[in-house]
Amino acid sequence: MSQKSIVLIVVLFALIIVGMFIYANLKQSELEQMSDPIEDSQAADDTAGLYPEITRIDATHYFIDGKHTLVGEMNFPTPCDLLEADSVVMESYPEQVAIDFTVINNAETCAQVVTAQRFKVEAVASAEAKFSAKFMGRNVELNITPAPAGERPEDFEVFIKG
Repeated sequence: MSQKSIVLIVVLFALIIVGMFIYANLKQSELEQMSDPIEDSQAADDTAGLYPEITRIDATHYFIDGKHTLVGEMNFPTPCDLLEADSVVMESYPEQVAIDFTVINNAETCAQVVTAQRFKVEAVASAEAKFSAKFMGRNVELNITPAPAGERPEDFEVFIKG
């Protein structure tokens, strides 16, 4: 073989190697670009919180002696999910009452049986108070139904585990 042939073969071999590195680099950047939307959608799912099916909370409203009482019931996928509800009255007129619902579940394993959890939350505010609700940190619709005449919040049983 002549020296020209050997140089030509080495140059072609070097070009093939450089081409392979360029191709690999382009494919890697393409994969990184494709994985970004997946990570963004996973992050959106994480911020959506648990129990995404809960978008509305139904409650019965009692107003007796300047105290608002909301009672209701929500279904959860396991009996280990414990519902807590707290209220915060904001200084304004009419007052705004924010109700924060959270779920506690410390169980490592639990039977997958749909279980109703009841809640009772109270707030002292004027009769014109406006209500809003958050469930696990996200805004949800609060469907308030006035209590029937003569009924008291004590008539609604709240089962608290513990």
